[in-house]
Amino acid sequence: MPLRLLLTLLSGIGLGLAFEPLGFVILMPVAIAVLLWCVRGRSIRGGAIMGACFGIGNMAALLFWLRVIGTDAWLALSLFEALYFALAGAGLAAVSRLRLWPLWSACVWVGVETFRGDWPMSGLTWGRLAFASIDTPFERWLPWVGANGVSLLIVLTSGCVLWGLLELPQRRMLAAATLALTAGTVILPWLIPVHAQSDGKRTVAVVQGNVPGSGEDLIAYHREVTASHMSATRELAAEVAAGREPEPDFVLWPENSTAVDPFRDAAVHESLVATSAAIGVPILVGAIVDPADDTKVLNQGIVYDPETGAGDRYTKRHPVPFGEYIPYRDFFGKFSFGRLEQIPRDMLSGTRREPLRIADTEIADVICFDISYDDTIIDQVTRGGRLLVVQTSNAMFIHTGQIEQQFAISRVRALETGRTVAVAAVNGRSGVIGPDGDVISAIEPRTRNTLVQKVELSSEITLAMRIGPWVGRLSVLLGLAACAWAILSYRLQSQRWEKQGEES
Repeated sequence: MPLRLLLTLLSGIGLGLAFEPLGFVILMPVAIAVLLWCVRGRSIRGGAIMGACFGIGNMAALLFWLRVIGTDAWLALSLFEALYFALAGAGLAAVSRLRLWPLWSACVWVGVETFRGDWPMSGLTWGRLAFASIDTPFERWLPWVGANGVSLLIVLTSGCVLWGLLELPQRRMLAAATLALTAGTVILPWLIPVHAQSDGKRTVAVVQGNVPGSGEDLIAYHREVTASHMSATRELAAEVAAGREPEPDFVLWPENSTAVDPFRDAAVHESLVATSAAIGVPILVGAIVDPADDTKVLNQGIVYDPETGAGDRYTKRHPVPFGEYIPYRDFFGKFSFGRLEQIPRDMLSGTRREPLRIADTEIADVICFDISYDDTIIDQVTRGGRLLVVQTSNAMFIHTGQIEQQFAISRVRALETGRTVAVAAVNGRSGVIGPDGDVISAIEPRTRNTLVQKVELSSEITLAMRIGPWVGRLSVLLGLAACAWAILSYRLQSQRWEKQGEES
């Protein structure tokens, strides 16, 4: 038992290292296989303990960047998230007694992953297996089965390989066939070219204005940040007028490109209108907006048109608990936990499901951590979004691996949706990603720069956008059913053994 606990802890760390910025993706299937082996045949309680050890190692490595908020916040969130892995470990131990246990194990994993990404307080979707699948054979499944389906395939593949290795000495032919079929499942998608049906093109300009000083403290320099984005856009306008740059159809600014409400600050509003007029095309501005209730705040993407001014808006749908709002403020607000004292107002959640309309084009907009939630993407893409844009700040995390992890998720979303993805960050990482997940152009972090890129539009809805959510929901049901059947079967078998013992 102690050896297995150590193995689960190390394999959990290995899974965390499979994600960016290190990206040791080969560790991902190995880590899952080790966990499945460790919990195989164990009691539910033993599986839960091993799952918790795995989760602690995984989350501590994955969320190491959270230390910039506070070591206490990093440890607290890692320990809390480990509870979900304890639940997964218990379920994996239970279904390991069933036939076809690799399949049921995959359902349990994705079921818990779905639950973890939904509850409580809209959950935490960071660390889904699919988000580490970019630049691996599994990425080619993203347009077909979505992020949930890829997570399921990763666990199923790991389980099948483990089963094949365990059964190889006794059932060589069957085990060899299973291993060959598993390898074929991984290789097959590479024989099918990734493509998105293009039905138009637009030219987008991405502006990265940078943050003065160390690059971490956007709030302290928020006026300078806004001014930098304005001047960079005006410089681009001069380049366009001189014929040195193509004219964009619209300009994309990042989240928090103005931390002042442009509807309450007349000077900022007028400057935004003037900047849009100077470039002659709409600007999608990331702004902090004050609603009627001054105790709350909104994080919005606002379309500034050169003729009509401020127009269409998208409000961030998934504010970060304890990062952008404090749940149960009356209780948690009393504690100086991490940087809670720096959150004087709670951010409200948006409800918009339709894409924005910019330059006669339907554009799906997500803000920062929204990119990791399926509903924000699926709702807008299936309602006509032909291009996906990401507005993000990340300045607080600029010296950590968080920016690379988030950019990798954006690449996953490009493949999953079959859409070009344009990312604008305050100081990194900004770029344009093609529908095949490859980076077309990018701006180096911690620099002030602008890129102008012609991008493909698409109205085609990938299969992933249709079935992806149902894979997660079905996994929850199948995982619960498999666990219940495993527990019931075990108890019935135990009762038979007891009865036979009494009769003998």
